[in-house]
Amino acid sequence: MTLDLRADPITLTAALVDIPSVSRDEVAITDLVERALREQTSGFEVLRHGNVVLARTNRGLPTRVVLAGHLDTVPIADNVPGHFTVNEAGERVFYGCGSVDMKSGDAVFLHLAATVAEPVHDLTLIFYDCEEIASEFNGLGHIERDLPEWLAGDLAVLGEPSGGWIEAGCQGTLRVRLSTAGVRAHSARAWLGDNAIHRLAPILQRLADYRAREVDIDGCVYREGLSAVRASGGVAGNVVPDAADVDVNFRFAPDRTVEQAIEHVREVFAGLELTFEVTDSAPGALPGLTAPAAKDLVASVTKHGGGVRAKYGWTDVARFAARGIPAVNFGPGDPNYAHKRDEHVPVDQITAVTAMLRNYLTGAVS
Repeated sequence: MTLDLRADPITLTAALVDIPSVSRDEVAITDLVERALREQTSGFEVLRHGNVVLARTNRGLPTRVVLAGHLDTVPIADNVPGHFTVNEAGERVFYGCGSVDMKSGDAVFLHLAATVAEPVHDLTLIFYDCEEIASEFNGLGHIERDLPEWLAGDLAVLGEPSGGWIEAGCQGTLRVRLSTAGVRAHSARAWLGDNAIHRLAPILQRLADYRAREVDIDGCVYREGLSAVRASGGVAGNVVPDAADVDVNFRFAPDRTVEQAIEHVREVFAGLELTFEVTDSAPGALPGLTAPAAKDLVASVTKHGGGVRAKYGWTDVARFAARGIPAVNFGPGDPNYAHKRDEHVPVDQITAVTAMLRNYLTGAVS
């Protein structure tokens, strides 16, 4: 099989979807992408690092734009190979695992690499593995560790699904475990014990009463959220439990650091008898839309009917933001369909995103 990078990116999307590439099983698609970039593009230095393919131009242009997309998908759910159909609204859509998250975005980047002859920015392309599983396996993280110079740029565009709008920056995420202690007893003589599960009640009440903050950054409104995501406790059906815990997830706006987020969550639960353990955290990413390279992309997208909004959730844009590089999510597809059995992308969005990025990369913004 050969990928035709000069084909319509809709066709290229279908070809990519039909190559199974569940996380940890990306060798086949990585081989094809590497070969296509080597054989069908010009002016690119191409490098393979594990199951990551990197390519970059070195034209000496004043700015560099990074286009990055992951090649892996969640497990297939009877949705490979993909298929085209027309929905109730009369739109032509393509169904298939990864069509939204994010092989249509990959197809746009690959097509532009092969067809934009005179970009106004030097380009770096990164196609990586294992984004859909634990971060320790993330191929972009491996590049950050082993080949950090490949992440350099004035703007990074992640092909995550955004409905053809720029979704700028991303929220940070923090998970903490709040644990309570009691005294174990037989439930027939419950007064002899102290029920640790009951001690979760004030924690849950504070969560129920919590009012999320909204903050506007560069015209993007980020709404925070503090939620219980897991509760645990109990020994047996006839035992008053002496231990219980609840996991709380805080999705915070990117104007907070992880340390500030931790302090905020501590304040929410101040005065309660509990132990507080941070189990996971990742910083957010500021939108960075005031950077010159980002302004031109915004102009191209808004000119063609798109817009700008905040990204809810965490994405790999945060890796670039941590290095001082403005980064945005921009790709075809509704993220609400990512990972679903009926995952699908309107093909018109693939065409539109391709046109907007082409205009940006060639300087045809005005």
